[in-house]
Amino acid sequence: MTQQLPTSTGGPDWLRLTPGVFVLLWSTGFIGAKFGLPYAEPLTFLTIRLSLVALILAVAALVMRAPWPRRWTDVGHITIAGLLVHGVYLGGVFTGIAHGLPAGIAALIVGLQPLLTAAASGRVFGERVSGRQWLGLTLGLCGVLLVVWENLSLKAGYLTGIALCIAALVGITVGTLYQKRFCGGIDLRSGTAIQYAATSVGLVVFAWQLETMQVKWTGEFLFALVWLGLVLSVGAVFLLYVLIRRGAAAQVASLFYLVPPATAVIAYLMFDERLGMLALAGMAVTALGVALVNRKPQAARPTG
Repeated sequence: MTQQLPTSTGGPDWLRLTPGVFVLLWSTGFIGAKFGLPYAEPLTFLTIRLSLVALILAVAALVMRAPWPRRWTDVGHITIAGLLVHGVYLGGVFTGIAHGLPAGIAALIVGLQPLLTAAASGRVFGERVSGRQWLGLTLGLCGVLLVVWENLSLKAGYLTGIALCIAALVGITVGTLYQKRFCGGIDLRSGTAIQYAATSVGLVVFAWQLETMQVKWTGEFLFALVWLGLVLSVGAVFLLYVLIRRGAAAQVASLFYLVPPATAVIAYLMFDERLGMLALAGMAVTALGVALVNRKPQAARPTG
């Protein structure tokens, strides 16, 4: 039997708000990238960001006396999940956009994650994805396509960016499944600190080889660094791991369909980016799709 996302009636009241808050925070990732990437190359930016967060979480874990993994096997699982969820996913998206790929295409590629996760979760966890949920996942993808359609353009020069975003898609999908399978018992404070520290080491190696590692320490860059470091890498990722622990993989992944519409709304409010009728229709279709995926099945009526 699959678990439900914390939107059900059970559990503390604050858990009911977790999916919505997660989507809102995760949606600010593209906004933060828009502020920060003009002043630092993508892998350099991510290395600074994740190193800062790793230090903060490590200190917090020590002060709060959080338990640390006692077995090297657990450390290995935590590291692998972190490299996939943070290193491959963030590195792929940021470098793809830095190569000139429009955020709309990047969002659309990464938006395939719910379908990919649903297809894999049955084999990995034996989770049953119902026909209604498959319909919801398909509708969600169609809604995302409508949201980003007006900004879609495909050029030969985008091939590198597309390849990087496909790698990001595989990374976040496999990382989500791996986190649920092998890291369910880790303490989020110490475990996430290990993940960020390990990912920072991996990223700095690539940044050293591929980038100049020069940074312009402007006000906008510092704002993006603090926002993406604390609000996204701490707040949103903690909520993601709470959702992974409490929900079926396909249900959790379906929330990522709401990210492009939410990002479009935030971009409209902050940068006055236009929202056409197709985008508005896509938001409605996406919301319907996610609702179908996460709707709690009705209990069978007693007979006799």
